[in-house]
Amino acid sequence: MVFGPFQVNQIGRFVSLAIVAVGIGLAWGRGGMLTMGQGAFFGIGAYIMAMHMLLSDAALNGPDTLPSFMVLSGRSELPWFWIPFSSGGTTLVAIVALPALVAGLLGLSLFKRKVKGAYFAILNQALVAAVAVLLIGQQDTLGGSNGLSGFQSFMGLSLADPLNQRFVYLLACGVLVAMLAVAYWLMRSRFGELLVATRDGEERVRFLGYDPAFVKTIAYMVAAVMASIGGALFVPIVGIISPTSIGVAPSIAFVIGVAVGGRSSLFGPVLGALVVAWAESSLAQAFPSGWSYLQGLLLILVIVLLPGGVASLGQRFRRRRAGGDESAADQPKTIPNTISKGAHA
Repeated sequence: MVFGPFQVNQIGRFVSLAIVAVGIGLAWGRGGMLTMGQGAFFGIGAYIMAMHMLLSDAALNGPDTLPSFMVLSGRSELPWFWIPFSSGGTTLVAIVALPALVAGLLGLSLFKRKVKGAYFAILNQALVAAVAVLLIGQQDTLGGSNGLSGFQSFMGLSLADPLNQRFVYLLACGVLVAMLAVAYWLMRSRFGELLVATRDGEERVRFLGYDPAFVKTIAYMVAAVMASIGGALFVPIVGIISPTSIGVAPSIAFVIGVAVGGRSSLFGPVLGALVVAWAESSLAQAFPSGWSYLQGLLLILVIVLLPGGVASLGQRFRRRRAGGDESAADQPKTIPNTISKGAHA
């Protein structure tokens, strides 16, 4: 309430990235899937929202007015895939449905073939790299390497008004709390137990009559939807979206934030995402050529010294006071053997 527009936008950007981290914590921390391609789903939500905002701004100048970058590129008509996003309702549905569809098809195709571990991570990286290259090649339809920018309004609200900027920030905070509630419910539910059981003993889960591929696909879809929602909120807050914001490096940054905070906890991914985003914003300005090295060093230190992330410090401290084994605090929690109750062979 006391910060200026610049600080509000900065914190809002951190919050939108934390929404992505909640989904990664669910898929990676609970499901064991190293989702290093969340930038692709982040970009889906961001570009859908950006297209809607540009169409809304252009409509103020007339029903057939094109976004300014298309006019400069020499286009005379709107691309067919832009047309549905002139509607706010269709835009909101697409932000949820499209990444869920892509993640569902991709997840089933991979998990049915028992692709996991490093191979799954590499394929995710290939996906996000392909999406970034595709966007760069769409200069006249999606802005190419420059991306989409120049937004004036968000759902009818002028973004030049500091009061509206604060409202968008509070909206992002509310969505973050809602995503945490969804993640908490999933973790505490029967599905959450089944997801952890699939992570720790996939073949045993299959023997008990469950389909591990279906379980992991659902978690992957939820993480993709959360990433898309975070991207959709990123656009009105930051004011631009481009391939550099959704490529390989941003996807790795998402994972680093989750690892720093603690991937197996509820609040750890959010804490790590906020800290890493703040560090990037602060240190990248002071050390523009060294931030990538610091980022890699941070990931190595966390993996070697604190595998459970910052969230495991409290448990480590309690175990030290109790004289127990500290290393156990760094391992993801496992679910007792209750998953077999009610399972049919």
